[in-house]
Amino acid sequence: MALTPRQKEVLDFVAGFVDDNGYCPSYEEIAKGLELASLATVHKHISALETKAYLRRDFNHSRSLELAKRYFEEIGPSRGRPAKVVTLEIPLEGRIAAGSPVETYDSKETLSFTDFAKDQNTYALEVRGDSMIDDHICSGDYVLIERTGDVRNGDVVVALVRGAESTLKRFYRESDGSVRLQPANSTMQPIRVPASDVQVQGRLLAVLRKYR
Repeated sequence: MALTPRQKEVLDFVAGFVDDNGYCPSYEEIAKGLELASLATVHKHISALETKAYLRRDFNHSRSLELAKRYFEEIGPSRGRPAKVVTLEIPLEGRIAAGSPVETYDSKETLSFTDFAKDQNTYALEVRGDSMIDDHICSGDYVLIERTGDVRNGDVVVALVRGAESTLKRFYRESDGSVRLQPANSTMQPIRVPASDVQVQGRLLAVLRKYR
């Protein structure tokens, strides 16, 4: 299926944004960048590009677009500008005790953040709320999520409940066929729903917190 001129313009904008920033634009940024009249127009073009397998998207997240395999096979090479690959490594200078002091030592190791995000099925979310504070996941933290529906009891997951709201909770399958989404906050009650009302959208990989 051939691209229309407008679809090609949207796809080129998305690819250029990724080149410059290392991540895909939001619908609002696409509308502003291409001077489109409404988000509905953006949605229409994105849906067409997804149908034609040039883009992928994850529903219920504002920054959910990904350039798909077909784009890299057919269009990426002709642009003459490879997508930017961001590699970040910082020195790993030993271990530090949170209890009794330990001896420090020199180290040649590095910590590469690409280890957390090298898979295209990894995405980030900003946490809002205190339902997971007993697991040391606080409001304002960022969580890295592996996009998968294959989870085990006790995993921290992103769950879409009744197709309406996504939540970060511990996942448990109950003996009666229902699902319990357990908060890590003693003041909150679990969410109990039929398994058919829950769509697992990913599993927690890591928690990031910035203090400044």
